[in-house]
Amino acid sequence: MGEGVRLRPPNNTPAARAVGWWRAQWLSLTLVPVAVLAVLGALIAPARTWLLVPAAVLAVLGLLAAALVPVWWFRVHRWEVTDEAVYVRTGFFWQEWRIAPMSRIQTVDTVRGPLEQLFRLSTVIVTTASSKGAVQIAGLDHELAAELAERLTHITQATPGDAT
Repeated sequence: MGEGVRLRPPNNTPAARAVGWWRAQWLSLTLVPVAVLAVLGALIAPARTWLLVPAAVLAVLGLLAAALVPVWWFRVHRWEVTDEAVYVRTGFFWQEWRIAPMSRIQTVDTVRGPLEQLFRLSTVIVTTASSKGAVQIAGLDHELAAELAERLTHITQATPGDAT
């Protein structure tokens, strides 16, 4: 039996700045509904309690999530690129391990949203023919992401196969 790609724990973590990026995402997702509820509570006196209590509860839950979840994500998110495959492990309750063999890679992209740019981070997206979708390596230092995309491009060009 030939030596194939095997499932194994990837070695690399996202950049430490990814924790701040994930916190900013949680806070921005929390801020909008809390602000809407608070403004409506201030303007609609008969419903003030019904609007401000949920706003306060949502604000507390959002702050707790922003404080705890990004640290947890940082502990479980892992990635690695070898000459044979791209390995990614994500998730905290339901962990997902993905392997993209080099012969199956179709495109390699880097993405930098506004918050990622603020934190000097990028996401590398490795597209394959898989029905599960692309493999994403999020929270990478933007310079490392550019180097990784270039490296993946060179490896996939040198790897035999038709990426299907």
